[in-house]
Amino acid sequence: MSRVRRLLSRISVRLLAFNLILVFVPVAGVYYLDVYERQLLDAQERAMVQEGRVLAAALSEHGPLQRADAEGLLARLRQQSEARLRIVDPEGRILADSSRLGPRFEPDSEARSRPTRVRDDPLYRAGAWLYRQAERVLGWASSPEPEVADISGPSDVLATPEVRAALAGRYGARTRASPGGRRSMTLFSALPVWDGGRVVGAVEVSQSTTRLFRALDQTRLSVFKVLLTSVAVAAVLSLLVSTTFVRPLRRLRDESRVILDRRGRLRGHFRGSRRQDEIGELARALEELTHRLEDHARFTESFAADLGHELKNPLASIRSAAEVLAEVDTPTARRHFLELVQREVARMEHLVTASRELARIDAGIETEERSSVDLGSFLSAIAEGYRLRGETGPRVELGPAPGPIRVRGVPERLTAVFENLLDNAVSFSPANGTVRIELGQAAGSAVVTITDDGPGLPEGSEALIFSRFYSFRPGQSKSEEGHTGLGLALVKAIVEGYGGSVSAATRPEGGAAFTVRLPSA
Repeated sequence: MSRVRRLLSRISVRLLAFNLILVFVPVAGVYYLDVYERQLLDAQERAMVQEGRVLAAALSEHGPLQRADAEGLLARLRQQSEARLRIVDPEGRILADSSRLGPRFEPDSEARSRPTRVRDDPLYRAGAWLYRQAERVLGWASSPEPEVADISGPSDVLATPEVRAALAGRYGARTRASPGGRRSMTLFSALPVWDGGRVVGAVEVSQSTTRLFRALDQTRLSVFKVLLTSVAVAAVLSLLVSTTFVRPLRRLRDESRVILDRRGRLRGHFRGSRRQDEIGELARALEELTHRLEDHARFTESFAADLGHELKNPLASIRSAAEVLAEVDTPTARRHFLELVQREVARMEHLVTASRELARIDAGIETEERSSVDLGSFLSAIAEGYRLRGETGPRVELGPAPGPIRVRGVPERLTAVFENLLDNAVSFSPANGTVRIELGQAAGSAVVTITDDGPGLPEGSEALIFSRFYSFRPGQSKSEEGHTGLGLALVKAIVEGYGGSVSAATRPEGGAAFTVRLPSA
């Protein structure tokens, strides 16, 4: 059962079923042909009755029927009627028969003896067999088969019920089929001829349905051919469509199964596609996704390796100091090594705190709830905070803003960005120098430039300074000044998380310039 359910859930099977449902709509047309056949038979009977009434009216009120009058009337019709007309007296003798007046009449025996070519067609037989099976399964009501009899009629027409009914003053009708089956049916209608309120004879009209049924059979065969052709086309189209859709999807499925190892690590990536449809877009999106996952995995591994390397030095210093501390006796030496241990522990705590913050930003900055921030007022408050510290050092100046410039972000994150940049600029500028903040707007982005009067950037380090644990301070060590080399890496992570960019360059007049671009709100 589960295997059948899996089979039915396949896209290719569903496509084929959908196409076949559309194809089998013409089957309703085949079924309607039966209804149409009954309507044609009713119309043919009505036409025969009307023709018989006209003929009976022409013979009525002229006294007893005479053979000469009856034959003369039929002769004047010049065989323009497709039906067979017979005039009968009250004793049942045939006074006139249109079949004896010329070659226009096609004997029913010939129609019976000549097989219908359409019904002998193997394709028609196959379709008829399928239709009968559908009738049996679906319970469609089939038309009752007419009585099988010799349609040439007996020598004594009084033996026919329709003539007896007409001679009794009623309308008589009968449908008969030859031994060849219902495809050679003949309709009989009989009407009385009146004279002064009494029946003096009857008019019998008969007409074969061979031509009508032959046309309907030909129509059925044509519809069945169209149906078979449509089924074949639907199967081919379903195969092509399923190949177009299912094969690339199956390839993506196979790639997804081998893209991870048992430990959940990426060991490959999705291959892109040149297709321009939705499947191609999906393949390219998955390829981009795996590349990003690879980059993130490399970032995580590299970050862990870098952090381990950075922690290795203070741990080595602490271990050495602890070993020496056990051997020294003087209080001054002991205090020196204790201060060294405390300094290295504080450095480790700073490293761990900064690394944790960097990891939190990398993991959750996309989901943080952001608000609209006016950068002019925001930077003014930060600059004022630096001036209120009262520390000796370079001045922090904020240039005039061209107008209200707003960005979307978390104020605490933006504070970390600009305070890290300002701390970096202040630490490199001389005591009498100036750190300038310029705010502008370009190409739909807010642009903040922070410049200093320091020595500038080492050649070729414009991109390296945003790397984790990178620090270039000639004559100073990280442990002496408490620098972890994570400040600018933190700046880059936040700015890029907000869809912006940060860059650094050495100014021609001296000093460094850091430019932050953030999308305007």
